[in-house]
Amino acid sequence: MKQLIEVDGLKKYFPVRGGFLSRATGWIRAVDDVDLTIEEGTTLAVVGESGCGKTTLGRVILRLLDPTAGRIVFDGEDITTLPQGEMRHLRRSMQMIFQDPYWSVNPRMLVQDIVAEPLDTHLKMGRRERKERVLSLLNLVGLGSDALRRYPHEFSGGQKQRIGIARALATDPKFVVLDEPTSFLDVSVQAHIVNLIKDLQDKLELTYLFISHNFGVVQHVSDEIAVMYVGKIMEEGSVKQVFDDPLHPYTQALMESIPVPDPDVRKGERTLEGSVPSPENPPPGCRFSTRCPLAFARCRQEEPVLIDVGGGHRVACFVVTGRRPQVEEAN
Repeated sequence: MKQLIEVDGLKKYFPVRGGFLSRATGWIRAVDDVDLTIEEGTTLAVVGESGCGKTTLGRVILRLLDPTAGRIVFDGEDITTLPQGEMRHLRRSMQMIFQDPYWSVNPRMLVQDIVAEPLDTHLKMGRRERKERVLSLLNLVGLGSDALRRYPHEFSGGQKQRIGIARALATDPKFVVLDEPTSFLDVSVQAHIVNLIKDLQDKLELTYLFISHNFGVVQHVSDEIAVMYVGKIMEEGSVKQVFDDPLHPYTQALMESIPVPDPDVRKGERTLEGSVPSPENPPPGCRFSTRCPLAFARCRQEEPVLIDVGGGHRVACFVVTGRRPQVEEAN
């Protein structure tokens, strides 16, 4: 299958400024040396706790933020340092659906103008063609012609998100970044939006980067999963591999935290203790070593790299990859 997205050694650092001249006194390592690929027509889910760099990763891949280092290849073309004038042409093929449907649409604009914004920017359609295109998009996401001349405040959260989805699809993109598109919605509405996203992918042959912390949603929509922690990918593999056999201690702890709606089912006792370290001053060695119950001396000194343990299932952990030293060196 063709690779649509390829990311090599991607980094995004934000300066921490201080002093009279506001000089950079440090760096927040939001995305730190990330490698990943997304095959055409598939969904890669990026999961992890809040603040781990998921949203920043998506924005850098779209070049909404310029990378500090690394390489981004979209549809065979290196776009890492592409000038903004040339990126503008590619924007038609790369779109984003935002997390908050209440703030991602302009409350002063009619729905027909919100959905038509990308058309006005990239395609310059005539008035009749523009209206027909907007109407077809609204029908596609389950809204009818009565939505055209209404304002966003007249719609529910789920309907607002449908408007955002219609806007993202206006220019027939190949690749869409979905930044936690269901997190602001009621549980009853989430299922409808998730099913819509899946149906649109099948119908329009879309490729997704799905950012989420909801493993239930991720299991339903994705083909591959990348588990992210403080700017690093800890584990990556197919949905079946990660859910059936989570290898990294961080992934295992996240899995244990998933609620089970059955009082007779006992969950494991593995819990995450401590707090997420600051991306401005991450710990040496493995980023997860300060919270990992299996960490030993090497984990705190040397940074593990992602290693394929079979079938494309990759993990960055010295314990899992079988390279742990003798017991007397532990702790």
